[in-house]
Amino acid sequence: MMENERLPISDEACEKLVLGTLLSNRNAIGEIGNLISEDCFYGSLHKAIYRAIKKITDRGDSADIVLLKAELDKTPYKMEPYDIVELSMNNTFDLTQHALRLKDLSIRRKFFEMGCRLIQAGTTENDEIEEVVEHIHKNTDQIYTETENPIKTAYDYATESYRKINDNLVRKEIQGTPTGFTPIDERGGLQPTNLILIAAESSQGKTSLAGCMTLHAAKSGAKIAFYSLEMTGEQMLNRFASVESGISSARIQNERLEADELSKVSTALSKLSELPIFFDDRSTSNIDTIITSIRSLKLKENIDGAVVDYLQILSVSRCYGNVELELGETARRLKNLAKELGIWIIALSQLNRDGQNPEPTVNRLRGSGQLNEAADITILIYRPEMYHRNYPAPYQTINTHGTALINVAKGRNIGTFKFIVGFDQKTTNFYEQKELSFNTSTLAEKNNKNPF
Repeated sequence: MMENERLPISDEACEKLVLGTLLSNRNAIGEIGNLISEDCFYGSLHKAIYRAIKKITDRGDSADIVLLKAELDKTPYKMEPYDIVELSMNNTFDLTQHALRLKDLSIRRKFFEMGCRLIQAGTTENDEIEEVVEHIHKNTDQIYTETENPIKTAYDYATESYRKINDNLVRKEIQGTPTGFTPIDERGGLQPTNLILIAAESSQGKTSLAGCMTLHAAKSGAKIAFYSLEMTGEQMLNRFASVESGISSARIQNERLEADELSKVSTALSKLSELPIFFDDRSTSNIDTIITSIRSLKLKENIDGAVVDYLQILSVSRCYGNVELELGETARRLKNLAKELGIWIIALSQLNRDGQNPEPTVNRLRGSGQLNEAADITILIYRPEMYHRNYPAPYQTINTHGTALINVAKGRNIGTFKFIVGFDQKTTNFYEQKELSFNTSTLAEKNNKNPF
């Protein structure tokens, strides 16, 4: 074979290993989705199979044999079920290693294509020189981007730290998603890669607080996926409409509205319909399904964050036989997903009840202390009004009616702090409380103890 008649380099066995693993492991696509593309496969059939797998996973489904065949049947590249089964038997535990090999080979094929183009330009006058040079520059830049070293040094990160410090000095806007609560936002808001845990006893307002943060974030332009395992998307939207209109969600869903109420709700729904909030009611309480859906929405909509309500009713597709291990594994997977996709994730958690001392602590996280370990930020909600108690020090003189204590009990990179917010029972809306009222009965009791 002549030197210029050599074929581009490829590895069919490696391609089969990668495709087979993607078929047998539903989360494998998330591991290598950012590493490879269809160009990493040499043959037309393997390219079509990868395109079909991506299409299936991008819509939130699992790429199994049945769905792959159905997807391929829409294309010229049809496969029989036994051929797909045979392909799926190719498996590897070193998926990333083999995916990187395919990427390297695809880059070498680009070298081959550029070389052929240069040979043609050097042996004929069919192409303009400027066109050839532009083509080579474009492909070279693309290869440089694809092969850019992901490893960074301490110098690289020190430079980034100096940039952030300088941004703070000149009062540039902090890169984070605003929540609508100043004590959190002035510390950077919701940051990409963070897992934020919101925890409280039942009926304290976990979903409501997450919803209020979601609303404010969406109004600022953030795209958010909301997964409620207790309510449908319609019910959650009615909750948002309640916050916006001031009409209780119970009235919106179940009662005949008065003319003025109808006008307020209609206006609220009109505004809400324009917000980039996504609901996936197909998602069950299975963590694998939700993770696949989040990945899909990141790919299709480029979401900034996700809310999962709530951890204790998620099921893990593994046989731990231990609630603590399962919850810890769930939290770690959500944290890893946030880091992988560059998004923030809010996960809600129940607290165990304590009738003697209802003030929440991280030690009362239901099921597993590993939840707090996995989280970057843990937020506890306390509404002492429900227990006919006063706030703990130093807030004991503040009126508990229509208020709540937000306790950031863990704050990786932001520290711990507490603040009081307003709470509207009718609309379950948390909001910033500009002026706090004092508990006069408590003040009176303190004054009676004063001998002077």
